Amino acid sequence: MSTYPRRRILGAAAGATAAAALPLTMTTPARAAARQGPWAAVPDPVPVPLDALYDNDGIDTASARGGDFDGSGYTFPGEELPAGRVEVDGVPFLFPAPTAGARNNVVALGQRLDLPKGHYLSAFFLTAASYGNASGRATVHYADGTTTTAGLGGSDWYAAGGPLSAPYRYRPDGGRDEHSVGIGVAEVWLDPRREAVAVTLPVTNPAEANKTSLHVFALTLQPVATGRALTLRGPHSTPSLLEPSGAQSVEATVVNAGTVAVLAADGVSVTVDVPGARTVQPARIRRLDPGEQARVRIGIRNRPGTPPGTRRDGTVTVTGRGARAAAGRTALTLGTADYEPTDTSLSAHQAPYWFQEAKFGIFIHWGVYSVPAWSPVGKQYAEWYWNHMQDPANAVYAYHRDTYGEDFAYDDFIPRFTAERFDPRAWVELFRDAGAQYHVLTSKHHEGFALWDTKVSDRNAVRMGPKRDLVKDLFEASRRYAPELHRGLYFSMPEWFNPDSPWMGHAPRSPYTGQPVPYTGYTAGKDYVHDYQAPQMLELIHGYDPEIIWCDIGGANDSLHVLAEYFNHAKNRARPVDVTVNNRSGIDFHDFTTPEYTTYDNTVVAKWESSRGLDPFSYGYNRATPDSAYMTAEEVVHSLVDIVSKNGNFLLDIGPRADGTIPEIMQTRLRETGDWLKVNGEAVYDTTYWSRMAQLGDDLRFTVRPDEAFYIHSLVRPGAKLTVPAPVPVRAGDKVTMLGHDRPLTWTVTGGSLVVDVPEAARKAGRYVWVFKVEWQVTG
Repeated sequence: MSTYPRRRILGAAAGATAAAALPLTMTTPARAAARQGPWAAVPDPVPVPLDALYDNDGIDTASARGGDFDGSGYTFPGEELPAGRVEVDGVPFLFPAPTAGARNNVVALGQRLDLPKGHYLSAFFLTAASYGNASGRATVHYADGTTTTAGLGGSDWYAAGGPLSAPYRYRPDGGRDEHSVGIGVAEVWLDPRREAVAVTLPVTNPAEANKTSLHVFALTLQPVATGRALTLRGPHSTPSLLEPSGAQSVEATVVNAGTVAVLAADGVSVTVDVPGARTVQPARIRRLDPGEQARVRIGIRNRPGTPPGTRRDGTVTVTGRGARAAAGRTALTLGTADYEPTDTSLSAHQAPYWFQEAKFGIFIHWGVYSVPAWSPVGKQYAEWYWNHMQDPANAVYAYHRDTYGEDFAYDDFIPRFTAERFDPRAWVELFRDAGAQYHVLTSKHHEGFALWDTKVSDRNAVRMGPKRDLVKDLFEASRRYAPELHRGLYFSMPEWFNPDSPWMGHAPRSPYTGQPVPYTGYTAGKDYVHDYQAPQMLELIHGYDPEIIWCDIGGANDSLHVLAEYFNHAKNRARPVDVTVNNRSGIDFHDFTTPEYTTYDNTVVAKWESSRGLDPFSYGYNRATPDSAYMTAEEVVHSLVDIVSKNGNFLLDIGPRADGTIPEIMQTRLRETGDWLKVNGEAVYDTTYWSRMAQLGDDLRFTVRPDEAFYIHSLVRPGAKLTVPAPVPVRAGDKVTMLGHDRPLTWTVTGGSLVVDVPEAARKAGRYVWVFKVEWQVTG
């Protein structure tokens, strides 16, 4: 796995935005005409002009130059962006025109944005960030002198996430840098009970080279309705199938834009009306408090004679109390045709529901690097040993010389990579006991040594070293002894020193003498991509049936063809399998993004997965790391809860030794995590993020189980009272408990804060993270 070079990892993490990467859909909301009888009209969104505040010119055209978005002279291409009114997920924005010399975005430096006075549910921002993901706390000001705060952020524009994107950017010299750039949507919650008058932006950095800055292009406000009111956002078709019907899923977001809670008695359901298909599995909403959102899935099935892939305009309708409450019209794809090797075709794919709901996986970095297994603790990745030893200034250079001698080549470690004590059954049972829902094994890292019986090279674990197919052994054990686990494979796209396409610019050589050394088991003279890389990926797809392909680095590739084959192989079988791929295959398309050793300040709606090792800074085993330096169970659980609350998955890495044993400290941490999940897993698995906020201060996180419960995660041991100064969706008749403590807890809402009495017995029952459950009463 790699942190170098960051900007060459295509599609890097989608960014720290409160509600990022929403799909661009030109829906026609059925507003006033549909609001009859029991449902109130929802006021139209209010775009707020920002022209007077713009202080940065970040958009150029071929004929209108002079902008500088990031402090390095790069700009968005105006030819690829809208100008004027644009709808994103049904929300209208006023997007600036690319006029020469005109400023078109605000760099967030604490400016105050005055608002049209009113009562609002949300503020939507079009944002992007330069030099990394940017975020901070925005402050909403009300007419009564009070304030609320919320996270506001943006994706790194170079990550290509977000609904407004361009396939290139302009360089300082006026040429085109052929890499996608994007703008996302961020949502900030406002208190609809108070009259809002202004928003103060976070303080980030000026738009200068190598400084992270947040840029705001547009702002729109959603006013609150009075009474019972719903609105619909972002209806769109997906290739995903629903259980148990096997119907195709159409997704949409339903927002309670009024002041009255929706309950089961309201009979709210969501259906699709489209020529060529019918609704077979309506979505139902049994509880939705004012200001809350429900992301729903409606099952449709093609009618006879409608071929998969047919495009038709359709209407998604929300009904309740015998009347239509909201509707949106949009183009839908009916059924999934075979994928073609194009960005457009692959972009219809998405992360499967099982992956979105799994939340927790185990990463396994294991290879020849597990033999030397050394780097300065907490400084660099141990699995990069071969690369590090090339640099005389790196500590590994001297360590290798002093420990093994200058004549000992890296490939001399291969016979010592024995896997002699590898017990795949024990591995998968450990993963299951840890509470993980999937595992991802490094099938081949940057050293180019394959852990399976590849036919295009003898540089593999069957021909050398362990003399066994390690991928096959692990997958067979997983299917037999832990069939509930999903299985994935990591695959490095380039290899450091492959003679036919060396990532580092040269074939293997001694770092001490400069003389060539063998690339053991590999016969040079291949077309690296078409004769080697792509065939290896297809071997894994057809021979091992992974549900995740976790690529790394990107670079030269044939990923369009490989991934089209992967998706078609998965869907065109008697029992289709939902598979997924990350953002490092070398093309713009991806199902999820993969930040490493980091997380975000705010929710990222586009699916993401954060990975890190139990080691302070290594994925591969590092023999130098003392047990005391590994993550504690508390740190693991805190990371898991924080990531899940922001719509991420946590891929926690272990590094087995060369003999196949997993260090005891790693086993202990995994089992401790599993013990916590046995009690608190319902607040993690199958949950979604809270649309109002991801966290409150340093110590509180939130998750939601739709129609059932709201969860408050306290990262510190609570006192006699837990006070949550946030609009928690709780009402009379709801029950509050703490997981692991069976008895109901007394609660009140005082001054807009939920206050829960926490007896000593409950405090003692928890550890690491104390989880409070608001179990909703859905009737009444």
